[in-house]
Amino acid sequence: MTQTHDLVITQRATDPSTAPPASTDPATRITNASGWGSRTWLLLVVLAGALFLDGLDISMVGVALPSIGADLGMGQSQLQWIVSGYVLGYGGLLLLGGRTSDLIGRRRVFLIALGVFGVASVVSALVDIDALIVALRFVKGVAAAFTVPAGLSIITTTFAEGPARNRALSIYTVCGASGFSLGLVFGGLLTELSWRATLIFPGPVALLLLFAGHRVIPKIGASRFRWAQFDVVGAFTSTGALLLLVFGVVRAPEVGWASAITIGTLVVSGLLAVAFVLVERRHRHPLVRLGLLRSPLLVHANISAALMFGSYVAFQFVVTLYLQDSLGWSPLSMALGFLPAGLIVAASSIRMDRVLDRVATPWLLVGGFAAFLGGYLWFARVEPGMAYADFLLPTIILLGIGFAVTFPSVTSQGTAGVDDAEQGLASGLVNTSVQVGGAVMMAVVTAILTSSDEPSGPGELLGGMSTAIWVVAGMSIVGLASAIAMATWSLKSRTQVLPDPVPALENPLAGGAD
Repeated sequence: MTQTHDLVITQRATDPSTAPPASTDPATRITNASGWGSRTWLLLVVLAGALFLDGLDISMVGVALPSIGADLGMGQSQLQWIVSGYVLGYGGLLLLGGRTSDLIGRRRVFLIALGVFGVASVVSALVDIDALIVALRFVKGVAAAFTVPAGLSIITTTFAEGPARNRALSIYTVCGASGFSLGLVFGGLLTELSWRATLIFPGPVALLLLFAGHRVIPKIGASRFRWAQFDVVGAFTSTGALLLLVFGVVRAPEVGWASAITIGTLVVSGLLAVAFVLVERRHRHPLVRLGLLRSPLLVHANISAALMFGSYVAFQFVVTLYLQDSLGWSPLSMALGFLPAGLIVAASSIRMDRVLDRVATPWLLVGGFAAFLGGYLWFARVEPGMAYADFLLPTIILLGIGFAVTFPSVTSQGTAGVDDAEQGLASGLVNTSVQVGGAVMMAVVTAILTSSDEPSGPGELLGGMSTAIWVVAGMSIVGLASAIAMATWSLKSRTQVLPDPVPALENPLAGGAD
């Protein structure tokens, strides 16, 4: 395409159960990685902007937790629900969100969910009841569970696999990673005004993106949705299993990991998961086609996503409490302290697509997890009285490098080779792994901190903090080991950066387990 051309979508209005894969129609794709017009770039701004807000929301509110706790009288175990309420809705409904966007229309799902996200943001900043704030955070998480897979699948079904898609995905995923990184900076700046500013900020931005999205997101016609195509039992069992899993591990620090409530919740979650697998093996239109999981690269991408984000969000929670509650840093000081990571991630967007074109994603994940591990191990040396340049700056630089490399790699690896009709599902799987990993690790480090009997005072390490950091580092060791194993396997089997298409039926929406 030349620079004078804008994005044009001419896909026919079809029934998704009978439509051929979108990739068979070249008119629906951008095949040139350069020369995009203004409309194409605006489409990327809208889609990447929504992902940026999702990441921004989690980390930005995390910075404000000490201020929220002081104002509303909430302890550590209660404060984690401000983050975990969002993650509960996000991680619990991502699979449903991905499949829903595939069936009833990605544009429609994306725009409706983005509107809900914006309204819930504004309302949550206006209330004083902590339980209501958590409930609205859950609503925002549910909205994100629909915007993220819909937005990602719009990209992967619009840009042809190869250089064009790699470029679009690198911009998209780096924006998401930038949201997590720069959210610390935005959170610090806004918390200086009020912790409510961190809650309301995403609202107007989301509504502006909604307005722009109506104009630039391609219309592909109205699909004729039939309930026979929708796996109701699969949706119920998968959503129930994920919600109970996240709820169980998040609440465990409050009621005890060995309590009847925790064990019962996790057992029911496991039973629902088993029921889900059995349903998917027999259903003619499964919510999750289990044949997708035959791809080792796809499975590895999901494991890596959980380990990457789980360790990072847990580390951020611990360091936020340490810097503000123990060392007495202001939110603004903390924002500036984390700024280098955000700058590194943002700067990487210029070159990351070229890196993805040249280097196999398993090897990129090796480098990314090595950077994460180095950052966590450096911080584990922390002692009271250490200077910023000695204990935090090297850590932040390494985490910025790790995020810049790992986040786009897991997204690219988790969706490459997947048929267009299942891109929403594939992206939903990756993002489910991200959020479930975050919820589990948040619960683990919260339990470590709250159960510790180590005394701590101003300027001292938090009780249980050293243990929590080593647990976080351990997750990165597992991620690094799995990445090395996958890279070695890929090399031996001559697997390329973009794997062969995941085995699919001729009509992927009409099959059973395969």
